[in-house]
Amino acid sequence: MHYSTAPLSVDRLAADLPTAVRSGEIVPVLQPQIAVATGVVVGVEVLSRWRHPVLGPIPPTVFIPIAETTKAIHELGRLMVTASCRIAAEWQDRSTPLDVAVNVAPSQLATETFYDEVRDEIAAAGVDPQRLTVEVTEATAIDDAEDVAEKLDRLRDIGIVVSIDDFGAGHSSVRRVTDLRATELKLDRRLVAAKTTELLAREAIDFAHERGMRTVGEGVETADQLARLHRLGCDRAQGYLIARPAPQTEFASWMRARQPA
Repeated sequence: MHYSTAPLSVDRLAADLPTAVRSGEIVPVLQPQIAVATGVVVGVEVLSRWRHPVLGPIPPTVFIPIAETTKAIHELGRLMVTASCRIAAEWQDRSTPLDVAVNVAPSQLATETFYDEVRDEIAAAGVDPQRLTVEVTEATAIDDAEDVAEKLDRLRDIGIVVSIDDFGAGHSSVRRVTDLRATELKLDRRLVAAKTTELLAREAIDFAHERGMRTVGEGVETADQLARLHRLGCDRAQGYLIARPAPQTEFASWMRARQPA
């Protein structure tokens, strides 16, 4: 998807965003995760893409922060949770179950409604809750971590994985991992990309494994980076080397092409 290079008005996008969520302009795309040791596709992350009817594709780096500063993040979040549960159910029905990860903003976690919505969508889709991963984004700090952790316990109790996204950047620190009682650690692309950060990546992976957490390296773009994650014992990998985000139909075709003849 090619994004416009023209200047974008934040006010215009903020005004258009609620309508975009309700009208189908914002769509889910899938990026696969592989098991580092085997190369087998074990999951996907569901990401949102905005196809504005006038301005064209809007980068998520532009519209997600806008959504997070407005109430639109709650509608957008519900849309992505619904899509994630549906996608997980579809692959469950294909007898090729995949773990499905969806990003959640701290402002969503602070509401009671979010947790009810997640359980409602799981029930409606008929999907195994263990197939769903909630990724806590690092965009903003969490004001009452203990309250959020207690709410997240309800999701963990039914099998949902709680992941700390972008670990090593922003607010995604050891404190956030322990405060929220996370069960997965997702290494920021900056820890994955450079050989100079190998020691930090190793420490993060060891820290997670000592606590029984699953690890994912994101932003993998080269074979050397994937080999490094393998050497460090990282469980999963995600990035352009494996596949770019794609709509469900294209992802399904990509998966078929990977199947042995």
